[in-house]
Parts: sequence; structure tokens; C-alpha cells
Amino acid sequence: MATKPIDSLSGSKDQYKVNDQAKRYTLKDHGFTETKNGSFQYERTLSSVISDKTAPKLKITISKDLKELKLVTVTANGLKKIDIFKDTDLKQAQLMVENILSSFVEESVLEKA
Repeated sequence: MATKPIDSLSGSKDQYKVNDQAKRYTLKDHGFTETKNGSFQYERTLSSVISDKTAPKLKITISKDLKELKLVTVTANGLKKIDIFKDTDLKQAQLMVENILSSFVEESVLEKA
């Protein structure tokens, strides 16, 4: 069996892949939405202030066959990839990303590689 692609966030030493136990309904239960092409996307603003228009976002995309994983943090408008781990002002965003990813590992959506 082929190994699943591994991905990590820019600046992070942790690597992840889709858990073999993850199913379509598992992803939907955890806030993923199905896109037009059948892949699943999770997007979360990395701020405790809901109306924060400048906070970076975490985007997780899983292919429709549940094999490929893409992890990325982007600017608030979603147009530019950023490394939240090199900016000390983004400590809260770093903690939120770590909490989100660890909860996905606990819930068998992702697994650490």
C-alpha cells in the first residue's frame, strides 16, 4: 500500500497525514466542508476575536479520496501564504493551530507522521 502524502505548516517541525480511520462523515462532523470538486476544506480564523479582520487563517484541504493533505496558514484575505511561527506577535495564532491540529489527531482525522 502506498504511503499517504505528508504535509506540515511553514515553519513547523510537526508533520501530519490523513488518518486511515478518517471518513467523509468524520470530516464533516469536524467542520470540514465539501468543495465542488469533492475535496474537503477546513478554514479557521486564528483569533479569539471573531471580528478580527487582520488575523491569519488556517486552511486544511483533504483530497476527495482522503489521501492527500494540504496544510497552510494564510493572510486574513487568504491570498498569501505566511509562516506564523517566525513572528512572535502571532503567539496566539500558533497556540490555536497547535490546539486545532492536536484535536484532529485525537479525533482520528489526522495523524502525526
